[in-house]
Amino acid sequence: MGDGNTTVAAVQRALEALHNSVGKLSQTYGDTLGVRRLVSDVARLSDDLAELGPPDPRRRPGPVPTELEEIPDVEYDASMWTDAEHEGFGAPDRHAP
Repeated sequence: MGDGNTTVAAVQRALEALHNSVGKLSQTYGDTLGVRRLVSDVARLSDDLAELGPPDPRRRPGPVPTELEEIPDVEYDASMWTDAEHEGFGAPDRHAP
């Protein structure tokens, strides 16, 4: 339970630092739409954190993945899509009624 409180406190400190930084941006940029959105976002994050309440003592954290699988960013083999139906269009040899 102490670990949860420590984490919440760390998030609160980060939100306070973010609030201060957005305040400095407000002084630099003035009352612009972007600044108002940032102010609103920081306030919403603070509200969301306050709504969390205490953690459920029965909840057990799940396993943390030790390694991510990297998927290469290369083109797939075109033969993989042979005879596949195109979503929304159906198979090329069939027609809608």
